Amino acid sequence: MTPPPLTQVVLKVHSRCDLACDHCYVYEHADTGWRSRPRVVRDAVLGRTAERIGEHAVAHGLTAVRVVLHGGEPLLAGSAVIRRAAEALRAALPEVCDLDLRVHTNGVRLNRAYCELFDELGIRVGLSLDGDRAANDRHRRFADGRSSHPQVLRAVGLLREPRFRHLFAGLLCTVDAANDPVAVYRALAELEPPAVDFLLPHATWERPPERPDRLGATPYADWLLAVHARWEADGRPFAVRTFDSVHRTLSGLPGLSEALGLEPVDLVVLETDGTYEQADSLRTAYDGAPATGMDVFRHSLDDVLRHPGIAARQAGPAGLSATCRACPVVRSCGGGLYAHRYRDGSFEHPSVYCADLRTLIDGLAARAGTVARAAPSSVDVAGPGLTDAQLGELALGLGGPETVRSLARSQLALTRAMLAAVHGSAGLARSAAWELLTELDAAAPVAVDAVVAHPYVRSWAARRLTGDPGAGLGPLAELAASAAVLAGRGDVMTVPVRDGTLHLPTLGRLVLGGGVREARVTGGRTGWTARTDDGALTGPGDPRWQPVRRIGSIALEDVDPQRAAHRWPVADRLSDTAYAGWARDLRAAADLLDRELPDYAAGLWAGLTTITPLRPGPDGHDLSSAARQAFGAVAIARPRAAPTLALLLVHEFQHVKLGAVLDRWELYDRTDTRLFEAFDLSPRPIGSLFQAVYAHLAVTAFWGTRANAGSPTARSRFTHWRALTDEAVDLLAGSGALTPMGERFAAGARASVDPWLLPRASREQPGDGTGRDRPLERARS
Repeated sequence: MTPPPLTQVVLKVHSRCDLACDHCYVYEHADTGWRSRPRVVRDAVLGRTAERIGEHAVAHGLTAVRVVLHGGEPLLAGSAVIRRAAEALRAALPEVCDLDLRVHTNGVRLNRAYCELFDELGIRVGLSLDGDRAANDRHRRFADGRSSHPQVLRAVGLLREPRFRHLFAGLLCTVDAANDPVAVYRALAELEPPAVDFLLPHATWERPPERPDRLGATPYADWLLAVHARWEADGRPFAVRTFDSVHRTLSGLPGLSEALGLEPVDLVVLETDGTYEQADSLRTAYDGAPATGMDVFRHSLDDVLRHPGIAARQAGPAGLSATCRACPVVRSCGGGLYAHRYRDGSFEHPSVYCADLRTLIDGLAARAGTVARAAPSSVDVAGPGLTDAQLGELALGLGGPETVRSLARSQLALTRAMLAAVHGSAGLARSAAWELLTELDAAAPVAVDAVVAHPYVRSWAARRLTGDPGAGLGPLAELAASAAVLAGRGDVMTVPVRDGTLHLPTLGRLVLGGGVREARVTGGRTGWTARTDDGALTGPGDPRWQPVRRIGSIALEDVDPQRAAHRWPVADRLSDTAYAGWARDLRAAADLLDRELPDYAAGLWAGLTTITPLRPGPDGHDLSSAARQAFGAVAIARPRAAPTLALLLVHEFQHVKLGAVLDRWELYDRTDTRLFEAFDLSPRPIGSLFQAVYAHLAVTAFWGTRANAGSPTARSRFTHWRALTDEAVDLLAGSGALTPMGERFAAGARASVDPWLLPRASREQPGDGTGRDRPLERARS
């Protein structure tokens, strides 16, 4: 596979420092390479470095690159060197690629002239500061023992001035467990930084961190959790990369730090002599640990990508020790910082901070609330709750009821964690909706699960977490109100009325009209009531109430405002006649699938919870969709005939299943930008090809089974789709873009298609031998 490109470059412009910090990984740890390097970077190195970064950006189509001017202390290089570096970098990058240029300094030499230069050149500034004077002076001193604290505070003061505030990137604080965590936090918070990054002091198993007995078994986790408690109580006044990374990874999102999560490394260091090195943190392992043997004059950044050390840090779970791979928090921890794993000549060990990381992650997960209790974190071979045999079913394109239910449980856990991240990212110190959800989760978890499992809850949460301005926080109160109604305990929840409508997910909507801003919803044993802000009392008997209608256990969702998550426009509220037509056609489609395609139907009925009607397609064309962030739902424009509805159901549910698989496993190289032509469609990337192949396994089986019944139309369509699917499977398998798990799924697709290529007499359709669960039966009795 093609490794992901390098998008972050640490460019050393000076190789010495004017402080003598005793915890410095450059000058106080195992590596001594700095001694032989020139103090100041040469112009030739700057020019060639800029060219290498520019060519890498062009080759990989990068739209942004971050370069950090570093050292030593970069301000020792002088303003002229910094100007030449900035100008060379901007000139070398293509117009479509933004340059995020920063400098990281100890702050001692930062003055107004430098701030004016950085303002001119668009360079943001990060500062190192370990807290108040007592905390900072434990390590960050001049060689003669003098404190550096006054100079750093002066530097922060400059960056807080209105003219330069936009340059302030944040503070870096190295944790010392002997310092008072609350005092450190308060000292940093008083400076109003935009962000703070708390770093564990660099250490290895051979040079372990200090652990005073009086501080317990996990002093670094305890220290960070104490800071986190104060930070939360203050309403999260600034970003903290450590905490934000854990919250994101608990939600299944990428981390924000090299020290946490499983994302591949995308950083390289360039020394003052033009040599490429791996992360500076490796200097703590052994002398020469970060070296690559490459330089900007002879090697490109693509050459660096192929270095074994870089590759090892892009291997994800496969690059971790067996202990780490089996750990339930590995998706958040990622094995810790690579350098911290070093022991006996190898990095294939857990982090020397393993116990601290586990305590920290568990602690942050618990504080997110019990709604996040099942946050996905395992990367076992079969994933949480999924056996290897079940994974084999899915690889064939199938999946029996228990297999699909296992996927549903995994998706529910992910949605719960995403809700916790939504609440956390909103910066709400107290939230009535969240407190009620948490309380109900302890007292009536079935009610909470019933609401959280609604497909469009996750759809909204995903939009919210990606910064969609249209995804407000109102749905959190709606979820709490719906859960309260289902729990029937008499809880009261104030819910915003949006566009004149009160929405209760999974239950329905109450159309109140304009002028009403909110309603107090009370859920009791005999139903629910809603009192609007003008004092009017109403409930489910109100003619303005439009409940979610069901066909058996499948919701025909035509009222939830979050349902507009599909590629086609959704239909408005259906008339009673239209609803009756849907019910009739769905039961007929279910009979057909159970009779003719039982191995696909079994999993379909176990996982399909919601059908969202779409508006009719142009010229009567069939339309259907499965939203990537809405497990359990498919959207369909009601077709003319029940067999077409059956085909669309099984086709779209293939996308639903594969989406859940992709939340657990990487099946292909996401950085592969090639386009592939298949199924007589426009060229599409590898991910779309994979989805198309997986969906058409069911399409081929559908028409193959119908062709066996003797229908000339079915035989023609079977011949057509069988040939296209056969070609697409070969294209997928030979793409060179698949992971080992992806190759397993490609082999499964081949095993599913091959029997359809045989003469009819010798054909045997693959099956899983599982039973079926019919959710529509109740509606027939």
